[in-house]
Amino acid sequence: MSDLGSEELEEEGENDLGEYEGERNEVGERHGHGKARLPNGDTYEGHYEFGKRNGQGIYKFKNGARYIGEYIKNKKHGQGTFIYPDGSRYEGEWADDQRHGHGVYYYVNNDTYTGEWFAHQRHGQGTYFYAETGSKYVGSWVNGQQEGAAELIHLNHRYQGKFLNKNPVGPGKYVFDIGCEQHGEYRLTDVERGEEEEEEETLVNIVPKWKALKITELALWTPTLSEEQPPAEGPGQEETPGAAGMGDTSEEAQALAEGFEGEMERTGEDDIDALRQESRENSYDMDQGNANFDEEQLDLQE
Repeated sequence: MSDLGSEELEEEGENDLGEYEGERNEVGERHGHGKARLPNGDTYEGHYEFGKRNGQGIYKFKNGARYIGEYIKNKKHGQGTFIYPDGSRYEGEWADDQRHGHGVYYYVNNDTYTGEWFAHQRHGQGTYFYAETGSKYVGSWVNGQQEGAAELIHLNHRYQGKFLNKNPVGPGKYVFDIGCEQHGEYRLTDVERGEEEEEEETLVNIVPKWKALKITELALWTPTLSEEQPPAEGPGQEETPGAAGMGDTSEEAQALAEGFEGEMERTGEDDIDALRQESRENSYDMDQGNANFDEEQLDLQE
């Protein structure tokens, strides 16, 4: 997100060098509809009350940005659209000059975020759509980051679980369109830099790694992340994918379960089908748009 050029001139007093043409009240204050050219080169056309922008108006910045919407006492407040210098735009609610409430942000790479905002940041429930891959994140946000219960939906499968700092953590499951679910958990793993950077201070990256536990039939998804149902009685249920929750599934589903077990225990084999490949890609390149997701990289200033 780019907020460069979004700061407006706070006061338009009579001592300013700006020009004004429009209505005034009995004490000479700008009051009613008017047009103003501010000392910094910005322009405003809209409603005034007692010398301040108040009501509907259009504020144009000299750098090309503009705001079309409601004001209260010189602050963007209510419904409004802000078009930023880089071409991105926000349409939605404002409070005290900040994105606040429900709104949609359209990014320069054609990604979109639709949902709740708090104090200029994504916060609450929202959906982020990745234009390049067609994937989308649907769930909870905290202070601009993916955090809490959510679904990461792809073209032919989805991941359901918890997120923290944009990464999946703890128990979750992959749901495949072919009619099965792979249950497991994401565990954090330390990954050090390569030898070429040994001379520099060693940096450790925390990477979530998927560990599959079992495969079951499809079940309804609830974003409350209720506790996992206890496995059926009998030894080795958790260690043997497909041994629990399969019921009277076909031999084909059983074979699929065995394939996932082999995938998680023997990386590098080439004889697993496309479903295995998808699972591998999802540890954690599962959204491929994640590099695009951190739109803080798009921000000129946040």
